Amino acid sequence: MFRSVSPKIDFVAIEAQELERWQAHDIFERSISNRAGATPWVFYEGPPTANGKPGLHHVWARAYKDLFCRFQTMRGHLVDRRAGWDTHGLPVEVEVEKRLGISGKEQIEQEVGIAEFTRLCKESVLGYVDDWRVLTQRIGYWTDLDEAYWTFAPEYVESVWWQLKEIFDKGLLYEDLKVIPYCPRCGTSLSSHELGQPGVYEDEVDESAYVALTIIDPDSSLLGDATEIVVWTTTPWTLLSNTGVAVNPALDYAVVGNRIVAKDLVDDVFGEGATISKTIPGSTLVGLRYQRPFDDVALEPGGIAGIVVGAEYVTTEEGTGLVHLAPAFGEIDRQVGRDNNLVTLNPVGPDGCFSDAVSWLEGKPVRETNTEINDVLESRGVLVRRFNYTHALPHCWRCKTVLIYWGKPSWYIATSQVAPRMMEENSGIDWHPEHIRDGRFGEWLANNVDWALSRDRFWGTPLPIWRCTEGHLTCIGSRVELSALTGRDLSEIDPHRPAIDEVTFDCPECLEHGDSSVATRVEPVIDAWFDSGSMPAAQVGYPWVEGSKEAFSFPADFITEAIDQTRGWFYSLLAVNTLVFDASPYRHVMCLGHIVDADGRKMSKSQGNIIDPYEILDTIGADGLRWWMYSQGSPWTPTRVSIPAIQSAMGDVLGTLWNTYSFFSTYAALNEFDLADDRIPEQSQRGDLDRWILSRTHATLREVTAQLESYEPLAAATPIGDLIDDVSNWYVRRSRRRFWRTDPSAPASDSLAAQATLHDVLVMISEMLSPFTPFLADTLWRGLTQAGDDDSVHLSDWPSVNESLIDPHLEASMAVARRLTSLGRAARADAGVKVRQPLARALVFLPGGSPQPPSGIVEEELNVDALEEAGELSLVLTFELVPNFKTVGPRLGEYVKYLKPALGKLDSVEAARLLESGSSISVTLPDGEIQLGPDDVELRVKSQEGFAVSREGGEVVALDLTLNDELIRRGLVRDVIRQIQELRKSSGFELSDRIELDLDGADDLDESDLELLANEVLALSIRRGAGQGEGHLLDLDDHGAIKVWLSPTV
Repeated sequence: MFRSVSPKIDFVAIEAQELERWQAHDIFERSISNRAGATPWVFYEGPPTANGKPGLHHVWARAYKDLFCRFQTMRGHLVDRRAGWDTHGLPVEVEVEKRLGISGKEQIEQEVGIAEFTRLCKESVLGYVDDWRVLTQRIGYWTDLDEAYWTFAPEYVESVWWQLKEIFDKGLLYEDLKVIPYCPRCGTSLSSHELGQPGVYEDEVDESAYVALTIIDPDSSLLGDATEIVVWTTTPWTLLSNTGVAVNPALDYAVVGNRIVAKDLVDDVFGEGATISKTIPGSTLVGLRYQRPFDDVALEPGGIAGIVVGAEYVTTEEGTGLVHLAPAFGEIDRQVGRDNNLVTLNPVGPDGCFSDAVSWLEGKPVRETNTEINDVLESRGVLVRRFNYTHALPHCWRCKTVLIYWGKPSWYIATSQVAPRMMEENSGIDWHPEHIRDGRFGEWLANNVDWALSRDRFWGTPLPIWRCTEGHLTCIGSRVELSALTGRDLSEIDPHRPAIDEVTFDCPECLEHGDSSVATRVEPVIDAWFDSGSMPAAQVGYPWVEGSKEAFSFPADFITEAIDQTRGWFYSLLAVNTLVFDASPYRHVMCLGHIVDADGRKMSKSQGNIIDPYEILDTIGADGLRWWMYSQGSPWTPTRVSIPAIQSAMGDVLGTLWNTYSFFSTYAALNEFDLADDRIPEQSQRGDLDRWILSRTHATLREVTAQLESYEPLAAATPIGDLIDDVSNWYVRRSRRRFWRTDPSAPASDSLAAQATLHDVLVMISEMLSPFTPFLADTLWRGLTQAGDDDSVHLSDWPSVNESLIDPHLEASMAVARRLTSLGRAARADAGVKVRQPLARALVFLPGGSPQPPSGIVEEELNVDALEEAGELSLVLTFELVPNFKTVGPRLGEYVKYLKPALGKLDSVEAARLLESGSSISVTLPDGEIQLGPDDVELRVKSQEGFAVSREGGEVVALDLTLNDELIRRGLVRDVIRQIQELRKSSGFELSDRIELDLDGADDLDESDLELLANEVLALSIRRGAGQGEGHLLDLDDHGAIKVWLSPTV
């Protein structure tokens, strides 16, 4: 027996009950174990950085992960879902620094100590994971939290070491001195893909300078009056390290006064009207020597500096066309300097401050010295001009400090050497949206630069390279290997700093040559992005952990994260695994747009517009939030979060569905409906309405399945919402009387067919919804299937499409009926005639080839006695074609006077059809035929007298408004029925309660009317005359009033 459920629903309470039940009966674990031996569908969890509480954007990504994992499980696949935590790196370190009230490496080393600091980092990570666990479970994201991988775990670190050793052995891991982005606060470099993270570049204002540099021994035959060259810089602090000036040999340069700049930039530098005394080819300037702006930093003996060199990259887009070179602070400067043997001068320390090499600036942060440096240049008379300049500068993506470009030795992975292979693999990846493949991601790969791997920090995977005093390098791939080299068991050593720093061994290369030298580990740890990129193998401890080779699932069928991960995890995954395994680690990847506030602004604490996910989860629920995420729009565009929009999406779909389920359960209980009743007709033998909704359901299932297989969540969610609307607002509404069983002439099989059909449809909807809204779907499914607490829709298979039940013609026919109904109701509203007033007929006009609506449906919906097809629209409408003189007047000139009579001769109905479809009509004037389009003719439409007409897309419904006494009386009966039904509800009667009815003043109603009234309002008896008590007055508009008394049956 089915149990009646209330239409009132508390989604949050239901979700709490389901969470408790899932846990009590191991539903998640069984959903995986039940698929043991099935074909795997591999999913990788992008590990979030556990350095803070999760936010709404984390719910966003996890909702999509859960959707596809649940779907593929129901499709029969084994879908292992292992959670993961990204535990290393600057985000964690910065969090701990804030907690300790310190800042920078020096304080960490001197006041805290590396051992204590790394212990606190690990402790911090562990402290936040509980917050993530609670939210993960609350939103219904099924992932194995108990067997999660941790990037700080020794077996994970060892796998990362092994992968680095593979790269090292291929000659792709190297050390070099390059100028790279550097955070002076954190004391470490950053990689190019870290600079690709959102929000890294922000506008900053620096005082820039045009500076004149004196030419040594200028040759007037070549240079004319010129004695100085002018450079422009937005970083005056780098002038202390200037060793060269670059010009483009192919450009022309001009002498203005005694100074040289690019000819095309004379006005920019000196102002309009400046006089050019001589033009010089750039090639003539190459080799000139000049006095460096500062000589504080001493040159090494033989060092080359103060020379003009040629460089084709120099342009005239801005500046002077002469580029100041400081090889210590610009990678292009370094390359040009190396090509021309320029010396590198670096007076800046790791803290981003000047060293004692520049005594008058010692200890000052470099960016804070620009004004002071410009003052000195001005006092010497070489400052041509100074002004504030706004430019976008990169910031540390964790501590927000402005980065500097700083030359230092670092370790790199030669990703540029495998970039062609990465691009080849990328061409075979299924990207969603597709344009990312060749656009944002493809362009990133095409412009690939070597990966700056090392970080001069503390909490991270230590770079497993040991170097002896002779410079020999040994890359370690495991603790077993390290044990063999040291001669002691290090299998349990913590592979982190500082413990790993203390491990030394005799250099094996030196030993081979009979020498002896101690190898010590190089100091850096690695970029945490390499940790996450290593996860396919490292999550199972490949290749060292027992069973890891069997557990290694590669590649992933699916991954998803936000779009910024094209510069993050998506890239690091592809780079690491192409380097190590020569293959892409994923087949399908979905790039999600960012979550923004209702005004389209990025959410941030500073703007005060962050929405706590629990603000939604505790009031609306996880299912409502999830459904909104899937159905609100494309997942790969920025998504505006609005709580009213979430509430609306939930009510329109999930609330409607629950009401429909409540309707079914109420009448199933009332009628003691039994699915095993042998009087229930076969699905194919049921009436049009039943077969229509079954066809719609199976067609929807086919569409949803195809879209989920294609990783199109919006295209999958939309038809489910449409189906729920069809079920509630058409099928149930059209079938209510069949559930009520108020028609004594209807066979029992008809009511049983309606109940069985609605049951079957609701079961399939709950199954289709289960990956989207797992809580509500399980509640519905168990109620509909009468399953026990230990069963679940999530343990069932995805439903199968029954193609034989899909009837496109019937669906098209019903669509016509619904459109005609909508048009007819609009016509009634325009005419002010209520639907409860019967009309004699409705005339309909359908375009050629349209299917006919199912018999009787439109008549019942519009409350008309007959539905007639109008042969000619002119029977119900008149069309007047009026010239638009603004558009046709200039074209026709004096002939415009003939246009209106000519239009009057046309078939106005056909002309209207053509114009409304966007086509032109032909009109004959005295001077020939012309073509007129929709903008040239105003179409005035008027209903014929006695009709209310509504039309759209070639379909027309015309209601005959003529009323006779019979129609008026039937309208009166309908009005009485409506008002008594409302009284039943307001008086607290249940749907199944029978009543006694007394009517006073109902003389216009005959016995057949009373019989109809009794059936409709479940009255066992109707007595004419006054009843006991006050009664209720029914206002019948122009028909006076009737007084009624309702009482329960005795």
